[in-house]
Amino acid sequence: MRLERRSHVPLHLAFLAPVSAVLVALFLAAGLIAAAGVSPLTAYTELVRGAFGSRLALSEMLTRATPLIFTGLAAAVAFRARLWNIGAEGQFFMGALMTAWVGHSLSLPGPLGMIVLMLIGMAAGAALLAGPAFMRLRFGVDEVVTTLLLNFIVLLFVGLMIEGPLRDPLAFGWPSSVPVDGAYRLPDLIPRTRLHCGFLVALGAAGAVWLVFARTVFGMESRATGLSGSAARFAGISLPGTLMRVALFSGALAGLAGSVEVLGVTAGVTTTMSPGFGYAGIVVAMLAALHPVGVVGSAIFVATIFVGADAMSRATGVPSFIADVIVALCLLTMLVALLFTTHRVRR
Repeated sequence: MRLERRSHVPLHLAFLAPVSAVLVALFLAAGLIAAAGVSPLTAYTELVRGAFGSRLALSEMLTRATPLIFTGLAAAVAFRARLWNIGAEGQFFMGALMTAWVGHSLSLPGPLGMIVLMLIGMAAGAALLAGPAFMRLRFGVDEVVTTLLLNFIVLLFVGLMIEGPLRDPLAFGWPSSVPVDGAYRLPDLIPRTRLHCGFLVALGAAGAVWLVFARTVFGMESRATGLSGSAARFAGISLPGTLMRVALFSGALAGLAGSVEVLGVTAGVTTTMSPGFGYAGIVVAMLAALHPVGVVGSAIFVATIFVGADAMSRATGVPSFIADVIVALCLLTMLVALLFTTHRVRR
C-alpha cells in the first residue's frame, strides 16, 4: 500500500474534509464526556444552547469569533505561501499594546481616530513578523522557532509596559494599560451586548483577503510560491520579495486582531486579554483548508466550542477544558483529512 498524490482534488472531497474532521473529533471527544459520566448527546445539546440559546449567548459567541477570524486569516495567508507564522499571539499583543498606547492621547475625530489606531495596530503586527521573515530569507533561520519564541518575548514586554510606563493609575493595582480614549471605541453592533462593529470589520477583512488571493497578481504569486518555490522562481517570481510581502500581510492581520479587541472590548491591555487567539487561529485556518471565506465559518465553530463549553460545564459538570480537547482533536483530524484529500491510497 502506498500514498499517491492526486493530480486534481475533487470538489466534494475538499468540502467533506473539514466536515468529516469535525465529526470524527466530536465522536472522539464524546468518549471522554461519557467517561465523565455524562451523556454526550446531553452535553453537546447544552454546548449548542450555550452558544446560540439566547441573544446574549449568540453575541458572546460572535464576540469571541471576531479575533479568531483575524488570526485565522493571518495564519491562512502565511501558510498558503509556506511561511509558517506561529507568532500571531505575539503580533496580536503588539497590535493591542500600540493601539492602547497611541489611543490614550490621540487627538483626532472619532471615526478617523479609529481608522488610524487600527492602521497602527496593523503596522505593529507587520513589523513584528518582518524580523523573522528577514532572518529566514537572509540567514535561513527557521521561522517556526523565531515566531514562537517571540510570543513569549512580546508577552513579557507587554507585562513590563503595563506595570511601568503604561500602567493605568485608575486600575486600583490591577495590571492594566491606560485605556484608549472613549471617542475611539467601536460602537456596539447589538445594544446591551459586547458584540461590536469589529465583527463587520472582520467579515470585510475575510472578503478582502479572498479578493487579493483570487484576483490579484500578488495573490497568484503567493499561491505559486506555496505550491512550488522552484517552479515559481522559474516563472520569474521573486521569492524573497513575495515572502516578505506575505509576512507583512499576515502580521498586519494579526495586529489588527489585537487593535480591534482593544477598541471593541477591553479598552486597555492586560496579559490575560487573549485566551490563545493566536494559537487558535492556526486551528481555524486549518479547518478552513486555508480558504479566507472558510475561515469565517471555522472561527464561528471554534468560538461556539469555547463559549458553549462554559455553559455545558455549568449544566452537566463536565470540565470546560473539554473545549481545548475538542479543538486539538479537530486540528489532528483535519490534518489526516487533508492528507487523504490530496493523496489516494494505491495497492
